Amino acid sequence: MGVAYPDVLEFAGSDRRKHMASGQADGQEKVPVIQVKDLYKVYRMGDTKVYALNGVDFTIYRGEFCAITGPSGSGKSTLLNMLAGLEHPSRGEIVIAGKHIEKLNEKQLVTFRRERVGFIFQSYNLIGTMNALENVALPLSFRGIGKAARNVKAKQYLKLVGLERLAGNMPNQMSGGQQQRVGIARALVVGPQIIFADEPTGNLDSKTTMEVLRLMQKIVREQNQTLVMVTHDNNLAGYADRIFKIIDGKIVHIEENHRKVQTEDPETAREDGETAVSPEQTDNGGTDGRGETEEKTEGGEGEK
Repeated sequence: MGVAYPDVLEFAGSDRRKHMASGQADGQEKVPVIQVKDLYKVYRMGDTKVYALNGVDFTIYRGEFCAITGPSGSGKSTLLNMLAGLEHPSRGEIVIAGKHIEKLNEKQLVTFRRERVGFIFQSYNLIGTMNALENVALPLSFRGIGKAARNVKAKQYLKLVGLERLAGNMPNQMSGGQQQRVGIARALVVGPQIIFADEPTGNLDSKTTMEVLRLMQKIVREQNQTLVMVTHDNNLAGYADRIFKIIDGKIVHIEENHRKVQTEDPETAREDGETAVSPEQTDNGGTDGRGETEEKTEGGEGEK
């Protein structure tokens, strides 16, 4: 994906519930959030038909962290675009939260993205002339929320991702990991039912990648979010609850998996044991979810 569509930064949402996640194995009923049936995307190149998606079927449930993986050109980014309503399928059904999005027109799709979806981008897509707080608050402005109220909420979500003290920093005063955590806070600020992440750690080093993955796992498990991540990295995909492997436009394997991101040093694992509580709980002593060790100061001078 890589390019921010005009309305993609306009997120909105629904209420959160208690942790269900992959713990649906505890006997709790699985609630389908995304249902894909016989999905095709066909492009024409002269007289030749190219099948970017070739009969895809699967279901994703509330509270799951799912990864879509495959080689370059396999169709994984096309599939993500379909799920997000950024492209229309040639044939098939995409049912999200009970709504057939393949039948929606462009105006209706904009509303769908506002009400259901959050996006996390590989290149962060922060606005360079806005500080961290303003970037997180931006989606709320599209909903007509006043500046004071949206700043309060943006601060709560910066605290959730461990960056409250960097609220005044501009993007060029933050490390890559910090910018991506701002992007995560921005995706969450209005509580989308589904978060789509396109190679979210592609521009990060290995240590920061683990920190971002740990944060995303916590958000899914503790806030019952549904996260769909596209990646070419099989190791990163291994931290999802389920892995959808796609080759030549077809899902060739779905793997169950519940691998947990670990810290490198047990002595510094305090954050891993903390619960990533929602901002609504922070007034009652919730944690700030901080997990990254590579931090810049408020003035943007150097890294620890």
